[in-house]
Order: sequence, then C-alpha cells, then structure tokens
Amino acid sequence: MTIDLFKRISNYVSKNIEKRSSILDIYRGSAVFLMIIYHFCWDLRAFGYVKYALSDPFWVNFRGIIMTLFISAVGWSAYLAYRHGINGTNLFKRQGKLLLCAGVISLGSYIAFPNNWIFFGIIHFIFIASLIIIPVARLPILSFLIGIGILTVYLVNDDVRNFSLHHALTSTFTLPSYTLDLVNIVPWIAIVFLGPILGYFKLHNLHVPNHPIFTIFAFLGRHALLIYLCHQLLIYNLISFTTFILNTLK
Repeated sequence: MTIDLFKRISNYVSKNIEKRSSILDIYRGSAVFLMIIYHFCWDLRAFGYVKYALSDPFWVNFRGIIMTLFISAVGWSAYLAYRHGINGTNLFKRQGKLLLCAGVISLGSYIAFPNNWIFFGIIHFIFIASLIIIPVARLPILSFLIGIGILTVYLVNDDVRNFSLHHALTSTFTLPSYTLDLVNIVPWIAIVFLGPILGYFKLHNLHVPNHPIFTIFAFLGRHALLIYLCHQLLIYNLISFTTFILNTLK
C-alpha cells in the first residue's frame, strides 16, 4: 500500500513537472544560476577571500549577461501570458507579487544597509517593464522594432547613452549616493521589447532533453523570484558563519 501510494505521488509530481518545465523555465533558470555565482563571488570579495574590481570588464560583462537573460525573459513571458488576451486577475496577481517583492527588497536593504539601500533594482525595473510591455506583448514584430529603435538611439545619441537614472533620482529625491543595485531604464527596456520575438519563433516549444541539469535549471526558473529574495541571505550568512568559525579556530 505504501509503495503504491509513493508511486502515485511520484507520477503526479512528474506529470506536473513535465507540464511546467519549458525552455523558458530553463532560460530563466540559467540566469538564476549565473546570478548565484555572481553573488557568491561578491560575498567572497566582501569577506576578503578574493580580490577583484567590480568595474573589471569580466564582471561588468558577466552582470550584463545575467541582466540580458532575466530581462529578455520578461518580454518572452509577457508574450506567452498575453498572446490570447489579458486576464485582469492574473495580471493583478503577477504585478502585485512583483510590487510586494520590490518593497521587501527596499525595506530589507534599508534596514541592513541604510546608506546604500536598493531603491530601483532589478525587481523594481521588472515591475515597471512588465507594465510597459503589455500594449505590444502580443505584437512581437512591432515590439522587436521598438527594441531595436531604442538600442539604436542609445548607441548613436550621447545624451541618451550618458543618462543616469541614479543621478536623476538622487538629484530629485533624498536617496543615497550609492546603492547596492540599480537598473537604468535605457538601454535595458529595449531588451524587454526584444523578448516577445523569442515567443514569436516558438522557442518555448523546443524539446527539453530529459537530463538532471535541465530539471535543476527548470526548477530555478520556476522559482526565480523566491530564490532571488532568499539566496543572498543564505549565501551571505553561510560565508559569515564559516568566517566566524575559521577565526575562532585560529
């Protein structure tokens, strides 16, 4: 009886994983995986285990890859969510969840780091971008052209390229001169507009091989928001505890 029940539960879980596991989950999950690596190295640097400059091209480009994956996934998922119409209830829940998470990040970072708290990080950006993309999410060609247009203006216009959201916000509001995370609207909003084209080419229908690595990445992608909120607490405290133990043993 117990074995039969276990088999039924396993079959149920497997079927639901298959339904929810898609190339988009894996795509987003790869961003989560890289983000964890990035922040793990960041924390090692904070505790003095490694030394490197955040302005080093390698780390700048590494962050850029993570951002591109995350933000293009916003446009891609918007296409899938709205291609058959907009469900007001789902939209409200989705945006409400993002807004709540953005608030938690701002409040938590303010309590922990009052001099450089996060007032417009990637979750704040995704909340805004998820609203901006709605009108053209079902029009991937138009959305793609808008994205290319924004990137073109960004590359050829010095004023646009040199615009600093951080400076604009800090000069208008009483905000810290340094923040732990900030995402400029331009050029990153262009990447959101490019996202729906991935849905237009039906990349989400690509076959996903049955391999543990894809299962892990799909899991990370399905729970990206929760992992984003919790992973630094775990990593930072783990390194902090390890450092404490090592110092105690000296």
